[in-house]
Order: sequence, then structure tokens, then C-alpha cells
Amino acid sequence: MRTARVLAATVAALAVLLPATAAAATPSLDTFRSLPGTAWWTDAGGRIVVSADATVGERARDGLRAALRDRGRLLRDDGTLRRHIAGGDPFHRAGGRCLIGFNARAGSTYYFLTSRHCVGAVGGTVYADAAATVTLGVVSAVTPNRDTALVRYTDTTLAKPSAVNTYPGLQPIRAFGATAVGSRVYRSGPGGLRAGTVTALNVTVNYADGTVTGLIRATICSQPGDSGGPLFAGTTGIGITSGGSGSCTTGGVSYYASAAAAGASYGVGPY
Repeated sequence: MRTARVLAATVAALAVLLPATAAAATPSLDTFRSLPGTAWWTDAGGRIVVSADATVGERARDGLRAALRDRGRLLRDDGTLRRHIAGGDPFHRAGGRCLIGFNARAGSTYYFLTSRHCVGAVGGTVYADAAATVTLGVVSAVTPNRDTALVRYTDTTLAKPSAVNTYPGLQPIRAFGATAVGSRVYRSGPGGLRAGTVTALNVTVNYADGTVTGLIRATICSQPGDSGGPLFAGTTGIGITSGGSGSCTTGGVSYYASAAAAGASYGVGPY
């Protein structure tokens, strides 16, 4: 009888302890918030969505699933999430080439919007050619956590239309504006015009070299050299290319800083 009572007491103690032990073993979602190779947003139903690129290992993905539990879901993206800087046009600085996002103006002074990681410090110079012999402009402002920058044109002879090069042709841009999940959008660059759909807003992306917030996610491929380039719909400028995962050969997704937020922050707009 005494042995039976001891066994019963042990089983009861384990019944109390096991849930607490299991709960303690479940990782906290905050543990993964800054994990490189992940992007985070909240869907229309208020659930957390996390996408993980190919650099996020199986153990980390399992931990994320456990931490999310019934609070959200985990997606898998092909390729490596990265900023794009290595093959674009039409402006240059030491270390790479990028694209102009949108021309903008404040009074009689002309600027362009691009990505923060495409330019150096405020006061730095960007060039029209790879040899860095033709000065294009000077960096006026940068916003690292949003990956946007404002460059003031110093070349007064260059035509500066308030338009996007669609390769070929020009699409006038008359305003900066917001977008919505499900909207059809376009990205332009030397590789041509590409179309896709907005799938998430206010996304936080953890690149290997830092975190960027407030981004737009779209089902458009992008590659090194596309950074800084424009995302638009009709005559409305929507976003500035920050980075993405995958490629335009295998497919992928891309992320964009808000052109409207950048324009408002810097006090500039289309014309």
C-alpha cells in the first residue's frame, strides 16, 4: 500500500511539472526577431507571418514554428535574402552600381530618391559613370532603418523628367502614394519592366548586415543591381527597391521602401 501511495504521488507531481517543463522548452518568438534571412509582417487577420530564406537552417525553422504555435505561420522563400547593389544603372559609387528610384523636387532644387545602402554618407558623391569621372549628385539625407536616401543633382545639364524608364519609353510619375495587399505593381530596370502583386505591408526584413522596417513585399523578382529602382502603378510612385530573395531566372520576391514616406520625410515630391 505504501508503494502504491508513493507511485501515485510521483505521477501526480509529474502531471503538474510536465506542462511547465514543456512550456519552458518552447522558444520565445523574440529570440528570432532579428534572425538574418527572415522577413516579418502581420496579415489581414492579425496573425504573424514569417518568411525564411535558404540560409535559415532546419533547426531555426523548427524553433520558429514552435515559437509561432497558433499565433502565425512560417513561409519558405527560395534563394538568399540580400540587398541588391552589384549590377544596376544609371548611377555609380565606389563598390557598385544602383538605380535611381524617382526624380523629385523641392522648389527649384532637383533630387532623386534611392536606397540608403546604394550611397555613402551625407555629403558623399555619386557618379554617372563607372569610372567616377562624371559627377551626378551629392547625398543630402539618408534613413538607414528605412533604407532610403535623397541625392541632390549637381549636374545641371542633365534632363530630369518626373518619369520612370520602362525600357523602352517613359512612364510619367505625378504623385507618390500608398498601395494595398493584392494590388498590381510594376518594377523597372535595365532588365525591363516586370509586374507582380503586393502580398504584405509594413514588413520588417533582417538582412545579414542589418534590419530594415516598413517595407512592401511583392511577387516581383529582383537581382543585384536593381537596388534603388522604382516600384510604381500607373502615374503613382509606390516604392524604392531594397532587396529580395531568389532571382529573375528562378523567380523570387522583393521588398520596397515606401516612396510616399521617403518623399514626406525629405520634403520632396514629383513634378
